[in-house]
Amino acid sequence: MAANETDTPRKGQSPSRVEKDIPDKRKVTRQVASVGVGGNIALSAFKLVAGILGNSTAMITDAVHSLSDVFATAIAFIGVRLAERDADTDHPYGHERFESVASLALGLILLFTGLAIGFSSLESLATRSYLDAATPSILALVAAIVSICVKEGMFWYTRHWARVINSSAFMADAWHHRSDALSSIGALAGIGASMLGFRAGDALASLVICVIILKVAFDVLKDALSNLTDTACDAAFEHEIADVVKGIPGVIRIDNLRTRKFGNKVYVDVEIAVDGSQTLSQAHEIAETAHNSVESRFDTVKHIMIHENPA
Repeated sequence: MAANETDTPRKGQSPSRVEKDIPDKRKVTRQVASVGVGGNIALSAFKLVAGILGNSTAMITDAVHSLSDVFATAIAFIGVRLAERDADTDHPYGHERFESVASLALGLILLFTGLAIGFSSLESLATRSYLDAATPSILALVAAIVSICVKEGMFWYTRHWARVINSSAFMADAWHHRSDALSSIGALAGIGASMLGFRAGDALASLVICVIILKVAFDVLKDALSNLTDTACDAAFEHEIADVVKGIPGVIRIDNLRTRKFGNKVYVDVEIAVDGSQTLSQAHEIAETAHNSVESRFDTVKHIMIHENPA
């Protein structure tokens, strides 16, 4: 009997489920983006005023940094919305990788942010320019504490919804919020150290923060590149899929199973062995049952291709 392949798209998923999920995700996307943009604009204005009135160069720099985060959130929002588009003639497999492209861009922003903080700190230490800085007031110290609390809150908020909608772009944006909180910790340390007479505290604290941000940037970039280069899923996930397929009546064994990441989705290719004496229709029915079972059970599986081999 000739082997047969089935590639019916997502028959295990009902239309009502599709119609219900998409508006929810779009609503969450708009909500998270609005909080990110609005929060960063308000926080930037607050820190700018506090930096000017509180005589703190570090806080003014942090205000500009927060304003630049508006663009980071915009990139995440655009990436998620593009990824939600349906497949078309030019993109027959869908647009999910646009979200990974957005994550890559955010990872690069984090990378350059960390490098800029590190360079500025090293320059300050090398030239001893911190000795010429004016002593900041208590207002700048309060602003730094407020900034840390707000940005850490935005991190947890964005991270929560990124997990709910399985968004790598918003997860990268969440870590960008965390990097800002760390940056504000550096500003707080510098302001506090300056008020206590230790002028080099700001630069030294910023060096530590630089290393932390660079580590986060590395993780974000690694994940984005993994989703863009057809990297296989981990063994545990593949075993879960294999268990579902092997549990289908008529499947004698699995000859081969491969997975590849496609943005935040997964493509699966499976070769199963079935009774070679069965008709083509019977073999196809077994494959179709396995196909529908996998796609209905795993939301991240965009499509599974099943090939039947005679046992």
